Amino acid sequence: RIELRRSSHLACQKRETPCWAWPCPQTTASAATAPERLPAAHFQKVRIQREDTTFDAYVVGKQDAPGVVVLQEWWGVNNQVKNHATHISQIGHGYRALVPDLYRGKVALDAAEARHLMEGLDWQGAIKDIQASVKWLKENGSPKVGVTGYCMGGALAIASGVLVPEVDAVVAFYGTPSSKLVDPSRALAPIQAHFGELDTYVGFADVTAAKSLEEKLKSCGVPHEVHIYPGCSHAFMNTSPEALKNQGAIDLAWSRFATWMARFL
Repeated sequence: RIELRRSSHLACQKRETPCWAWPCPQTTASAATAPERLPAAHFQKVRIQREDTTFDAYVVGKQDAPGVVVLQEWWGVNNQVKNHATHISQIGHGYRALVPDLYRGKVALDAAEARHLMEGLDWQGAIKDIQASVKWLKENGSPKVGVTGYCMGGALAIASGVLVPEVDAVVAFYGTPSSKLVDPSRALAPIQAHFGELDTYVGFADVTAAKSLEEKLKSCGVPHEVHIYPGCSHAFMNTSPEALKNQGAIDLAWSRFATWMARFL
């Protein structure tokens, strides 16, 4: 269900949107630089087999805990997505969070480079990476596994809920998959999605896209929730000075994330 709540929060952090098969907005000054990279020594680096290739992934959390695959924004595997994974690993009784390196070691330093990396991504291959990540977690102690992601990763998370039968639950943030990739009305996994009311990325993460997603999920009969946050724009979950003004929305989104994953994992 779509929910609009009263909020006095100001606009959230805005990042340029990487949208496969959507027109990307022009780069703005606020979106031109990637989030600062911070050390994450507590992550275990693992190598995952996918058919005839392998890729790196970064894991944090208890081995026997339910798993969550955490998908990057268009920047690549930077401190922001690792911060999200760290937070997820500490929610409730704990999760084992795994961040697959969809860009194979490349991390963008500015929006132009991020756009280049995103446009060069093999999206069908990324789905295979996600499936291999889910299987790895299940083969290494996690009884059930969910998928979450942000922007580009949010779109991929929803796609995985349709295309990857091993996925037990999805939570997506401000991103919807192109119809050229997948049809959400054929979802197999429960899907929760979060959007900012002020998101301007038409057809990908704006309110119209959120409502369209909600209608498609209604038709497939899986449990679903679509939440829209007043006063928030794109990437409102990211760490930034603006995020301090939107802490209420961020806390509410994390609370809903925790409830959803606890319910299905």
